[in-house]
Amino acid sequence: MEDIINYLRKVRKGAMFLIDAPSGTGKGTVIKELLKRDDKLKFSVSVTTRPPRHNEVDGVDYYFVSDEQYNKYIEEDAFYEFVDSQYGNRYGTLRSEVDSFLNVGEDVVFDIDWEGARQMRQRAPKDVVTIYLLPPSIKEVRERLENRGTDSTEVIEKRMNLVVDKIVHWDEFDYVVVNAELEDTVEKIRRIISGERMKRVRQQDGLQKFVNELIEEAKDKK
Repeated sequence: MEDIINYLRKVRKGAMFLIDAPSGTGKGTVIKELLKRDDKLKFSVSVTTRPPRHNEVDGVDYYFVSDEQYNKYIEEDAFYEFVDSQYGNRYGTLRSEVDSFLNVGEDVVFDIDWEGARQMRQRAPKDVVTIYLLPPSIKEVRERLENRGTDSTEVIEKRMNLVVDKIVHWDEFDYVVVNAELEDTVEKIRRIISGERMKRVRQQDGLQKFVNELIEEAKDKK
């Protein structure tokens, strides 16, 4: 039985788990916890034209590129999705980065906004699962932005002004979780991931082969 389960895991195509939330909701922390607890879950490193923050590493947090390189990626149709953010920066998801995981049965988690999620659903509807994180309160959003110490007062105010613009897209997502307590949020999303992995559409090729073998075995017993 264990051999069968391992076989189905190996032939299963990976899924894409897209997570969005307003700035200050704790999305980055949630994603880091998910990656720590699940070695079959990989992080999609996005391309961006913004400069790195003091604690960010190129190729780990983002691929930091010039506008010229970004435009080249667009011309080559290298992106699954790409958007210009409200903060003046540009972001994109490389096909090669994601497909290298999906094609060997590994799942990918994305830190992505609603515009990117729309594009991803259009390009790969069977492979995409979308999850939206809501903050427990607007007051807590401001406190988190101020406490993380990475943005100027001006940028924080801009992010706060855009909170409602982001929240109104919550109903475009497959799942919605209120991130009031980190442990609870992480476990809820882990259950979502576990359930999605079991869907027939994600195991179709492996299951078809297995069912065919069962049918042949049944015929031989007659």
